[in-house]
Amino acid sequence: MASTQEMHTGRGDAETVGPDIELTSPTQKPAGRDTKVTGDIEIQGHEDDDVEIQKPVYVPDNSGVARIEAVQAVWGLHGKKIIIAGLALVMVMYELDNTTVYTYYIYAQSHFNQVSSLATLETAGGIVFSVIKPLCAKIADVIGRGETYFLVILLYILSYILCAASSTYGTYAAGYMFHILGQSCLNTMNDILIADITTARWRGFAVAVSFAPFLVMPWVSAFICQSVVDGIGWRWGIGMLAILLPFSASFILFTLLWYQRKAKKIGIVSTQKLSLYGFFSLVDAGGLFLLIAGFAMVLLPLTLAGTAPQAWKTPWIAAMIAVGGVLLIALPFYEKYMAVHPIMPLHWFNNRTINLTLACQIIDSLAFRITHVYLYTWAVIAHNYSVRDATFLNMTNGVVGVLSGIVAGGIMYRYRKYKWAVMFGAVIRTIGYGMMMRWRTIGTSTAEMFIIQFIQGFGSGFISIPTFVVATVSVSHKELAQMTAFAVCVQTIGSSIGAAIAGGIYTGTFKSQLANELGPGASQSLIDTLFNSITAGIPTWGTADRIAISKAYSNVITFCTYAAFAISIPTLIIVWFIPNITLPDTNSTAEPEHAIAGEMPGGRDVEVK
Repeated sequence: MASTQEMHTGRGDAETVGPDIELTSPTQKPAGRDTKVTGDIEIQGHEDDDVEIQKPVYVPDNSGVARIEAVQAVWGLHGKKIIIAGLALVMVMYELDNTTVYTYYIYAQSHFNQVSSLATLETAGGIVFSVIKPLCAKIADVIGRGETYFLVILLYILSYILCAASSTYGTYAAGYMFHILGQSCLNTMNDILIADITTARWRGFAVAVSFAPFLVMPWVSAFICQSVVDGIGWRWGIGMLAILLPFSASFILFTLLWYQRKAKKIGIVSTQKLSLYGFFSLVDAGGLFLLIAGFAMVLLPLTLAGTAPQAWKTPWIAAMIAVGGVLLIALPFYEKYMAVHPIMPLHWFNNRTINLTLACQIIDSLAFRITHVYLYTWAVIAHNYSVRDATFLNMTNGVVGVLSGIVAGGIMYRYRKYKWAVMFGAVIRTIGYGMMMRWRTIGTSTAEMFIIQFIQGFGSGFISIPTFVVATVSVSHKELAQMTAFAVCVQTIGSSIGAAIAGGIYTGTFKSQLANELGPGASQSLIDTLFNSITAGIPTWGTADRIAISKAYSNVITFCTYAAFAISIPTLIIVWFIPNITLPDTNSTAEPEHAIAGEMPGGRDVEVK
């Protein structure tokens, strides 16, 4: 969100540049209108008896906060229920997309003979997924939640069309990146809405429950993926979602826009104009460029080096890393001295709680991703898993993570504490990585493979949910959307780094492992084919060549687990120093007087003073 500085609106009222953008702010009481007084602030009344204004709308520095507070002021209990139901429907389709499209993408990579580029594309996607979140939050603050939802759905539709109709790898990759944009922004908007309408005490449970569809969807999607891949093909699998997801999102989209219009109609909010220059200032375009370009130039070479002509000696590899490092070093100085509305206010990093919880998030995400980028392909090649079974294995960690996250959220609500939940999760995760070093081999049984995924998932929920909540409750409501996006951004940056490391291990070692295991009789063309595809050139299961290829894959996966185990160790130290703050029945610990009005689930009405 924007900082506590006043909103920058460009070069003045006399001159505007580009299209006008509506901003929202509270208005004065119109003459002749009835009013209802809540606390010390006067709110305008209206004729709809079903809607009760429950809380004051605070004077904001940005439009998105004003609009969502105006919506909360007019929606009443029924409106809030509709929003919750809309979120539930969106999450069902979000998880269907999340659990099927990834599988289709693997077969698309194989179709274009680009399996070796899987980590590179995933790293690029991870960078976009992470760094676009602060921009999405900024836009939601500037133009409103409902309007941002509409833009997100357009991104999804464009991505599905490009991927499904792609005739070249370049077109497919472009569609993939648009899909990452849409997925990241939808995830961000859902988290922001949940944070808007929940208290600090309830937030962990609410966020975890929002992912409840993931408990069922992976098992359903495995059968869907099997039928699609064996039948109509991955293109149609992606194309079907171009209809399903926009339809499901329409409910929450129109509900938000309806109540925003209602709040404007009864006079709670008014509009003002913003120039294009002012818009770019509000979203901190300069800071976003430094963040995106910096991480892209540092992380992409890690996976590209293995396929470059001279590997790490290729001049542009070193140049990209150097330029990226300079951009990232420049970022905090730009944010401090030049940004009017910084995308990551530096005062956040004076808060020990924020620093330590974000450190836990990035390390945990990094270690996890290293072990999972090539998990699916390893299961298919080294253990002869079908599409369905490999999908089951790939999704088990996430399913168990949702369950443990709900448990962690319940514990946080009951005891108002979180530190020991994070400690428990860190210990379980590290144990899981240690077991992986023994159970991610060619001789691993099916039971052992799934047990590892179960253990890892159980630890995941106890780390990700508490650390996310603690970061978001440490800032005011005014900065809530921005911190919500930044906390998830940190997690996904960790995942991007992990994917880059996994890609570097794969591209740097797999060909040599294939040559060693297949022996001197293996041709370079065969090795190159196996390096880039999980369908072409794969020998029959049980043959000597297939066993050799399986051993080569397993050796690479073992290298990944060693790296993940070593990286996870610092988390055990960091969690000891996280403050164990008591979670209040307010939106954040930074503004205890700003309670969320209305009846919380299972609780009493929160009185607004």
